[in-house]
Amino acid sequence: MWSAEMAGALRVTAAGPGATVQDGGRHLYLRYGVTPAGPMDWVAFRTANLAAGNDAEAAALEISVGGLDLLCEEAPLAVAICGGAFLWRREGREVPSPCCLVLQPGEHLTVRAGAYGAWCYLAVAGGFATPPEMGSRATHTRSGIGGLEGRMLRAGDLLPIGAALAPSIETYIEARIEAPWLAQPSPLERPLRVVPGPQDDYFSDAGLATFFEAEFELTPMADRMAYRLDGPLVAHSRGFNIVSDGIALGAIQIAGDGRPLVLMADRQPTGGYPKIGHIARADIGRIAQMRPGARCRFARVGVAEARAALLALEDEIVMTRAFLRPLQAELSSERLLAANLVDGFIDALA
Repeated sequence: MWSAEMAGALRVTAAGPGATVQDGGRHLYLRYGVTPAGPMDWVAFRTANLAAGNDAEAAALEISVGGLDLLCEEAPLAVAICGGAFLWRREGREVPSPCCLVLQPGEHLTVRAGAYGAWCYLAVAGGFATPPEMGSRATHTRSGIGGLEGRMLRAGDLLPIGAALAPSIETYIEARIEAPWLAQPSPLERPLRVVPGPQDDYFSDAGLATFFEAEFELTPMADRMAYRLDGPLVAHSRGFNIVSDGIALGAIQIAGDGRPLVLMADRQPTGGYPKIGHIARADIGRIAQMRPGARCRFARVGVAEARAALLALEDEIVMTRAFLRPLQAELSSERLLAANLVDGFIDALA
């Protein structure tokens, strides 16, 4: 049982598949065969954490299109929600996303799939205080590590909250997150940037041209481990087996069937198929938010261009707190009367 001294908690009252606790990932253990896990859309994940006043890598909830129902218990909780066009409701009333809000004990918060997006995030001020394993709270369900017993969330789970709330409930202002970097065009409207290699020499000129010129569709064979794409076959020139080497986030393998396989957060540590390239980290969130049936294209970029895009995006994300404005829908006469709207005065006769 969790300590009675914890600073509030969220109770799961209903959970669809795919909802887990994730933090920034379980790093430095790939050499031992341990998958990092962590968020699928790191941009939305970090934005939610920073808006909640947390460290960017703090544990948060990752929720899939299966949805999630939560109940606030014991104490008020300041939360931030972000990611995709999901439908969020507090006590049945729709709230905008992304935004920050304060849940009172006894209040319900629900989320369901909306117009687009595959993943959304809920961060709570103080972070989720599930037991860390190997220095991380990230859930990897295939190995049963992290989160709550290494599994997806289910009805009845109690999610404890860290004690160090920042900002405090007393100073927390319910606000809409004005984050222009979250409103990105779909992968089809703007190609996903790919850095070629390290085995792009395993593909014929025709195969490379196909990959960078054709359109691909995400198949239903997509989960936290990998996204399988369908489209024109990408031709090899030197076979499709290599000596197994390390797999980085966003690696694009082309196996013997000639179809791209994009390795995601729960990827295997090593693989033996040639990698035609890697999705630029700045675009990982865009491909992560694709649903089966969505289409995309790829554009070749160099390391310098990919790095510049990442640094620009990082600069935008750290400005999250500057893009907060009060939720107009939440204003009431009671709240206005209780607020101090005067911060000084000028004596016109002086």
